[in-house]
Amino acid sequence: MRRLALSLVAIMLAAMLWGLAEPVRVPDTAEAQARPTLHWGSTGSNVRLVQWKLQSWGYYRGPIDGVFGTQTSQAVRRFQARNGLNADGLVGPSTWAALGFGSAAPAAARARAVASRGVSRSENVDLLARVVAAEAEGEPYSGQVAVAATILNRVRNPRFPNSLNGVIFQRHAFESVTNGLIWRRTPSATSYRAARDALNGYDPTYGAIFFWNPSKPVNPWIWSRSIITQIGSHVFAR
Repeated sequence: MRRLALSLVAIMLAAMLWGLAEPVRVPDTAEAQARPTLHWGSTGSNVRLVQWKLQSWGYYRGPIDGVFGTQTSQAVRRFQARNGLNADGLVGPSTWAALGFGSAAPAAARARAVASRGVSRSENVDLLARVVAAEAEGEPYSGQVAVAATILNRVRNPRFPNSLNGVIFQRHAFESVTNGLIWRRTPSATSYRAARDALNGYDPTYGAIFFWNPSKPVNPWIWSRSIITQIGSHVFAR
């Protein structure tokens, strides 16, 4: 028992130290539990996230404005009723999970999320283009593709969430998501083209999973990463 206890302590300490150095994958159920319960009158980036997802799946036709009002409430209730949830209009852990931010999504929600290759790809292009616009506007075209490719590389890397939603909305992973710029900036045709090229396999970074602007304040640990290349204002690394 003493040896087992010491082993567990060692594992915990190693995990803590690793967490100081690199982002780690957060289980989907924990992510759903960690998000706040949203209700009528709620505002902010989490409301925008719900609005975007419901709009992508055809439940919501209003603006992505971060305000939980009548249209958002009605859309949430329709989604809940369609997917076997209590249609109370509250976005709690079970509804977060059904929206794709947890592993307990009802079958109908999972089926809608992957209803067809075209629907899934369209949703991915739109979300990826938003991040490109927010993180790389003004960068050379190859630099915009590089940002999109880095995000997709994270999806394939076991250290990160295994979905585009999970990677982009991982807590504090991208400044533009944290400050809401992803919703305020409208993607250009170039942003969409860059997203599509990355989804089609174009990767100017040759496998990068990190990028940052060296002229801006960053966490010092990022410089411990193996730098691959610099494109425009961004450095790309493994």
